[in-house]
Amino acid sequence: MPTWANFTLMDAASPLMEHLNLFHDYIMMILISILMFISYIMIMIMKNKFIHKTLMEEQTIEVIWTIIPMVTLIFIAIPSLNLLYL
Repeated sequence: MPTWANFTLMDAASPLMEHLNLFHDYIMMILISILMFISYIMIMIMKNKFIHKTLMEEQTIEVIWTIIPMVTLIFIAIPSLNLLYL
């Protein structure tokens, strides 16, 4: 039952809504994990006094930050499409 200042979804009234509720929890877990990871990286960068001035090319990091979002989107898209065409 919805109440004032409630931060969660309403109770499921159908099997599809139950799946949507689980999908919401799954996406929130992914988003909070990303937020914690980015926060950790930002804190470590601010604490680090070392500046690498000779770094010109870094293909490894470019490959990593291209592949990780693609994999994350795949992990989100597969359950989303499953729910869409359920």
